[in-house]
Order: sequence, then C-alpha cells, then structure tokens
Amino acid sequence: MKVFKFGGASIKNVQAIQNMIAIIGKYQNESLIIIVSAMGKSTNALEELIDLTLTKKKYHNELNKFEQYHKNLIHELPTPHFNELEKEITFYFNQLKYFLERVSLENYSKFYDRIVSIGELLSSTIISFYLKQSNIKTLWADARTLIKTDHTFQDGKVDWDSTATNITTLISSNSDYSIFLTQGYIGSTHDNETTTLGREGSDYTAAIFAYCLNAESVTIWKDVPGILNADPKIINDAILFKELPYNEASEMTYYGAKVIHPKTIKPLANKKIPLHVRCFETPENKGTIIRDCILKEIPTTIIYKENQCLVSFKSKDLSFINEKGLSILFNALHQLNMTIHIMQNSAISFSVCIDYHPQKVVELIKKLSSEFIILYNTGLQLVTIKNYTNKTLTKYKPKGELLLEQVSRNNYRILFQPE
Repeated sequence: MKVFKFGGASIKNVQAIQNMIAIIGKYQNESLIIIVSAMGKSTNALEELIDLTLTKKKYHNELNKFEQYHKNLIHELPTPHFNELEKEITFYFNQLKYFLERVSLENYSKFYDRIVSIGELLSSTIISFYLKQSNIKTLWADARTLIKTDHTFQDGKVDWDSTATNITTLISSNSDYSIFLTQGYIGSTHDNETTTLGREGSDYTAAIFAYCLNAESVTIWKDVPGILNADPKIINDAILFKELPYNEASEMTYYGAKVIHPKTIKPLANKKIPLHVRCFETPENKGTIIRDCILKEIPTTIIYKENQCLVSFKSKDLSFINEKGLSILFNALHQLNMTIHIMQNSAISFSVCIDYHPQKVVELIKKLSSEFIILYNTGLQLVTIKNYTNKTLTKYKPKGELLLEQVSRNNYRILFQPE
C-alpha cells in the first residue's frame, strides 16, 4: 500500500487535475490511498468568508466567486455524469451557506471546522468523478467517518485506536477496490462533529493512513522540487536536500518549514515509513526522501515564519515571574490551543512568540489581564538559521527592528519587525 497526497496547487485547475490523474494512472495496478486537499486557495477563500461574516460585512460576492470557481472546473472537465456531479457539489454549497449564516464568535472554532472542511469535500468529489471518467476504479470515502478525534476544534487530537479500526475495516470490506480517495485535513468526534487537524493538515492525514495501514511509503506531491534548505522566493541560492533523517525533518517543521505539516513525521518515523516529497510538474524526478538515515553533514537551513505575534506579560507589583506565574500563563495558552514558537523571560516579565490569531489573542488577554500587564506586537517574522556557521549567519541574518534574539550551539533565532 502506498499513500499519495496531492495539495491544493496540484489540483488548482483543469491542467493540474489532468496531470494528477496521469500520475495516478501510472500506479493504478497498485494499492493506493489518495489524499486530496482543497483546490487552489480554497481554504483561504473560506477563511475570508468567515472573517467577512464575523465583521458583519457583505460576503455574497466572495461566496459567488468561490462557487463559480468550482463550477467552472466541472464545466471545463467534460464528464457524462455532469448532472450528478453538479447535484453533489450544490449540496455542499448549500451547507456552506447554512453554516455561514450561523457562525459567531461564540461558536467560532466549531463552525470554522464545518465551513473549511467543505473545501476538501468539494475537491475530492470532483476528482472522484474524473478518476471514474478516466477508467481508474476508485472508492470515495468520507475522512470524517474514518479519522476520529477529540473535541479540540481546529486542531483535533486523533483517537488512534478508533481511527485504525475504521481505516483497516474500510480497506478489508472493499476488496474489489485497490484505490481509495479521501480528504486531507478533516475528521470528526465520536458524536460526528466535524473537526480539522490543524492548518495545512492534509500531510498529517497521509501519515495517519500510512501508520494505520503499515504502508510501504508516503508521497507528498507539491509544486516544489522537494525540500529545500530555504524558501527560494526569499533565498536565491537555496539547495535541494536529496535525503533527510526523520529528526532533522521534524525539527525543520517545528521551526516553521512549510513543505511538510509538523505532525507528519512522528507517526511515519515510529514505523520507519519513508516519506517522499516530489514535484507533480516533474514526476520523473525523485525529489527528497525522509527516512531513517544519518548524514555526515547537513547544510545550513533558513526558515521564515510569518504573521507572528510577541506577547509580553509583566508583573503588576514588580514581583518575580516565578513557577506559579508561569503555570498560570502556560495553562491559559494550553486552554486556547496556542503554540509557543519562542519564549524569553526576565525577572518581572515573560514573553512568548505565537501565531497571530486576533480572536485568540483577545481571549488570552481577557483571561490574564487581572494577573499581568500585557503588551503585544503583531506583523512580525521569526527566522531560524539552523546549523549555522559564522559565514552563513553573516550572509542570511535578516534586517529589521529586533525584538527578540536567541543563540544556541546549533541554531540562531531572531524575531523582528521587517523593514
């Protein structure tokens, strides 16, 4: 069994979808699990619709654009089952409109998951029809019936036992099929409330299926040649890793490398399942393989993490920030499911760098304002120069207003306001 994951860029238009089907066609005599993300920038578009709704702005023009984008696709990809396909995607658009009318700040996370999951349900439904049209026998499955999580909306924690049972039962009870198509990023609670696995979580979905099925390998098909040591849009001399050990790849994702979702590596490493990152535009190239290996030398890696927020907590009475104060802080961050990317303390203050989610920051301040004086900065970038040398530090150190800096034996990290 192999697991393939196709991201939004690999299915964003007719040409991309046809290219995806051509890749799958080369493997149609093998056992495959195919995971698809939402098409193009659909998740961004759905998030914008939520934001417009919450700010009481008119969202119907953006909703129409989103709907038309998908309808244009099914018009451009001819299928004899057009009416059936249009009926199915209309069902999802009606759900979307129903949820948008009911989302509020009070139920934000729950309705966020219901709304953004529609992107994956639309893409997988459309692609299933064109696989059928291409005579590639495929069984469509709803990931929400397979991947079970707790009630942590927007970042569901997987119930591995139930999920493994569901996935293996799906495969064993449908022996007529060797290819299965499902959605990335989404799951559900045991009482069938839709959840998501964290932003960009389709990679993680692929790892979940691979782990549960003891798969031979996972391949993530991207619009990049593999894993690079830097974003080529920022660093013009970025180089390709041909292979990486699990621990190095895991650290890169922790620091913010965007090619792979941070949760992807652990379940694969636990069963020594190799992960391939390949370019769907040049499928003949091998890209990068992440596996159980040792590299003699690992090049410097430069990782940019944008949309960061520095929150500083100061003692109101000049008392020290001690273990009791830290426990209050960490508990509040945990309750709001906020991840700390870097932290630093002085005698009477403690600062954390987190992803900037306005609603969560407001809630955090509300929880802790009675205990601390709270200040925060937004629009920041966090840069990690991993495995640095004096030469690479001089070359790649970013410019801007410095807010926080940390240097260790292997890593240099700086939080700054870009110029």
